[in-house]
Amino acid sequence: MYIYGNLLKPKIPMKKLFLIYILLLLPVFVFANDGYKLWLQYLPFENKAITEYYGDYLDNTVLLGKSPTHDVIQKELELAYSGFFDKNPGNISRTSVGSGLLWIAKFGDLPKEIRETITDHAQSLNDEGYLLHYLKGKLIVSSKTDIGLLYGTFALLKKIQTRQKLEDLHEISNPKIQKRLLNHWDNLNRTVERGFAGFSIWNWHRLPQHIDQQYIDYARANASIGINGTSITNVNANALVLTPEYLEKAAALADAFRPYGIKVYLTARFNAPMVLDNLPTADPLDPKVQQWWKDKTKEIYNYIPDFGGFLVKADSEGQPGPHNYGRTQADGANMLADAVKPFGGIVMWRAFVYNEHTPTDRIRQAYDEFKPLDGKFRDNVIVQVKNGPLDFQPREPFHPLFGAMPETPLMMEFQITKEYLGQDTHWVNLATMWEEVLKSDTYAKGPGSPVSKVVDGSLHNYKLTGIAGVSNIGTDRNWTGHHTAQADWFAFGQLAWNPEQNIDNIGEDWIRMTFSNDTEVIKTIKGIMMNSYEILVNYMTPLGLHHIMARSHHWGPGPWVTGGGRDDWTATYYHKANSDSIGFDRTEKGSNALAQYAPEWKETWGDAESIPLEFLLWFHRVPWDKKLSTGNTLWNEMALRYQKGVEGARWMQKEWSKLEGSIDPERFSHIASFLNIQVNEAEWWRDACLLYFGQYSKMPLPAGVEAPKHDLTYYLNFKRNFVPGI
Repeated sequence: MYIYGNLLKPKIPMKKLFLIYILLLLPVFVFANDGYKLWLQYLPFENKAITEYYGDYLDNTVLLGKSPTHDVIQKELELAYSGFFDKNPGNISRTSVGSGLLWIAKFGDLPKEIRETITDHAQSLNDEGYLLHYLKGKLIVSSKTDIGLLYGTFALLKKIQTRQKLEDLHEISNPKIQKRLLNHWDNLNRTVERGFAGFSIWNWHRLPQHIDQQYIDYARANASIGINGTSITNVNANALVLTPEYLEKAAALADAFRPYGIKVYLTARFNAPMVLDNLPTADPLDPKVQQWWKDKTKEIYNYIPDFGGFLVKADSEGQPGPHNYGRTQADGANMLADAVKPFGGIVMWRAFVYNEHTPTDRIRQAYDEFKPLDGKFRDNVIVQVKNGPLDFQPREPFHPLFGAMPETPLMMEFQITKEYLGQDTHWVNLATMWEEVLKSDTYAKGPGSPVSKVVDGSLHNYKLTGIAGVSNIGTDRNWTGHHTAQADWFAFGQLAWNPEQNIDNIGEDWIRMTFSNDTEVIKTIKGIMMNSYEILVNYMTPLGLHHIMARSHHWGPGPWVTGGGRDDWTATYYHKANSDSIGFDRTEKGSNALAQYAPEWKETWGDAESIPLEFLLWFHRVPWDKKLSTGNTLWNEMALRYQKGVEGARWMQKEWSKLEGSIDPERFSHIASFLNIQVNEAEWWRDACLLYFGQYSKMPLPAGVEAPKHDLTYYLNFKRNFVPGI
């Protein structure tokens, strides 16, 4: 068979034409970038000068020491070399023989002449810290431990990826927070609660026999940003994970993660003794229940000798807990703490607690329950507190427990997955929100007592410190659904290492490592990133509005959500809109939740005339026609902010379009497609919310705000089935 073209052209056999077609497409198949490499792209150097500069060091590398972690370091150096130079890696010496320019070794393994020179620097390192030091033509990466050396190696590779001058290097870096974890809300059937990037990466059916390469790459990625723990199952826990069937599977993961410095933690269902062994009670003060947990813990440590401990959600959203038996949260946490104490384990006890009765004000509950228990927890218990007092909303004030429990270690819980922030299709830089929280002053010891110093333990001299991020990872090839959501995972690790890092620098590092070192590319992407958070808040929940998402799946607007089993699971409970006003009064005239904060915040947030508008409707009920500091009425300001959010999303889309040809086609097109979704959904949010609230304000839209595309009935009836992440 032949293909005939123009009569002047020769006949081409079909087989030959097919071969030509495949050869033409081969570069697309080979070089398409699906985002799987995350920020560990190790992109080739741009020119000969840069290649030769870094090549001098990487071609003369000495790696000293023997351990599984040292083997990991060598493999990472080889991967980096292959990427940077587009050729097979050169020789990495594992002995001290030779004239290496790059020395990677624990302090005690370095040659004497190097060791004596850096002794003073090394003394300031803790067990996970590292030293990068340029010394008389040699570059030194050193630490006290294998894991510290791994962190130091990744830090050096980041310097190279971001094209930094190595002769200027002198960096001593110790993590400020001890326990730096991802919390996976992954179920044993591989669904992921609030997961928007595919199914769980843990293939329980194939474990323990098969260790997927993605598990190793997961560990690599986490180690590269300093994460040292992972809770692998949902906080809405299934007791089966504590049975031998699943413990051997968890042990296989722990074995794979160990060379990367990552410990495995498990979520413990509070009534597991009843579920698994038919005990008549799970009362934490019952000796038989206490013994059951001690026996179970010993069994776990037989499978996983370095098991990190338990993460517990109790007395919340239907989960069993000590309330069932008239006990306190300290009673429940201490029972488990006593069980893991002999093995060096910890208990992370979540403060997201509320009972079966609808409260006067939901955001008061955690403080009201935990503040009286300060100092009553065992020393290996750390209370895990969400960044805000409600539930990972686009904007919340910081949680009032931070600064309020000086005798009880508190750890931060951020949500990396975007449950309430557009899920996997909206680009929003979460580091901006996290920085806002971490910099908030608790005034616990007067001015200069930010949340960051509570979390790192320096404010109250906590002996145990921690931070957790609810994972956004799934089986999508790019791990996180949206390529830019990788930046949130990356930024979480950086802030977990040091919660006072500059997020502009974190963002730029991620761009350079993930996309390009080109100045214009960096400027454009960074501009989008650093403006994206405020843009999203404007088109979703401006002026302190909160919890107005659709019911259950939380995708899209739902300010009309009302009724059902609990009022505090509805939107109307929070915005309380009527024909006169809108907002939740949390001053002393209302729920008085404001009293849970330091007096300085009462002055800042308590006056509706002077409160920053970002929290106006969080703390106050405000008439629709009230004139605000901007000169606009409340209604006009709300409408204009919704419009500003839409215009911001369109601006993001336009800015990204400038990068066509500068970003690889696959990732450029993928992000462009998602930005189109984001613009459409921003318009959906604006139109639906302004139509709904407009029926109460009875005021026209101000000039400059576009008319809604549909009527309110359309949005009220807009439904979608099987929204992911439930």
